[in-house]
Amino acid sequence: MSENCTHDCSTCGENCAERENAIQKDELNEFSSVKKVYGIVSGKGGVGKSLVTSLLACETARSGKKTAILDADITGPSVPKAFGLSTRAFSDGRGILPVETRLGIDVMSINLLLENETDPVVWRGPIIAGTVKQFWTDVIWEHEDIMFIDMPPGTGDVPLTVFQSIPVDGIIVVTSPQDLVSMIVEKAVNMAKMMNIPVYGVVENMSYFTCPDCGKKHFIYGESKLEQISSRFGITNTARIPIDPEAARLVDSGKIEEYPIRPLEDFAKGL
Repeated sequence: MSENCTHDCSTCGENCAERENAIQKDELNEFSSVKKVYGIVSGKGGVGKSLVTSLLACETARSGKKTAILDADITGPSVPKAFGLSTRAFSDGRGILPVETRLGIDVMSINLLLENETDPVVWRGPIIAGTVKQFWTDVIWEHEDIMFIDMPPGTGDVPLTVFQSIPVDGIIVVTSPQDLVSMIVEKAVNMAKMMNIPVYGVVENMSYFTCPDCGKKHFIYGESKLEQISSRFGITNTARIPIDPEAARLVDSGKIEEYPIRPLEDFAKGL
């Protein structure tokens, strides 16, 4: 790899190993079909990527789209917990079968393969990246209209592997209202540009809290930065998710599909 590598092999003339591996996207299992793929990303942890992934999947499933979630956060998987999935994934001879949620969302996560969901995954980066690729190539994603890839934070091995190996149609950046986040968003957006992947939109999580007594909105983490960020990067699709103890309760009890508030309903319509 050249020291000036931008990771955008389509504009590079170098004949390096990185280019040879990145030109050809990895093929799906022969029994799989996925029409659209969106990566859920953020430059930092703890902003709610898994919550956004879960809520978006619920919205597209409710709209009649066959929906899948590939949980690429190998060392910190939380999607199965949000949907209350405890069944272990297994192979039928053709490939690994994802586990289906109540709404019919197909999910694959490392926690669906472990003996115990609390077992730690103590692997180095290349093995983790290879596992994510296997979730794409070895799992039978049958007739999926849309797939969401819940990625770990940052711009390291897994996001790079996903962007290079999987035909991603766009990314959705998850933020929170703190001042620090604008810098973090810029890192995620710039990585997407380097990989020639469009940014579909930005979701601001923990945007505000609505008092149950008076109905007033309180901006606990500071005033929203969503307009500022979207204007700066020319992003038109945006959404806010409030701080809601009910959402946390439903995630903890594995019932996120029962969440009555739909903050991403309009945001998901363009997917």
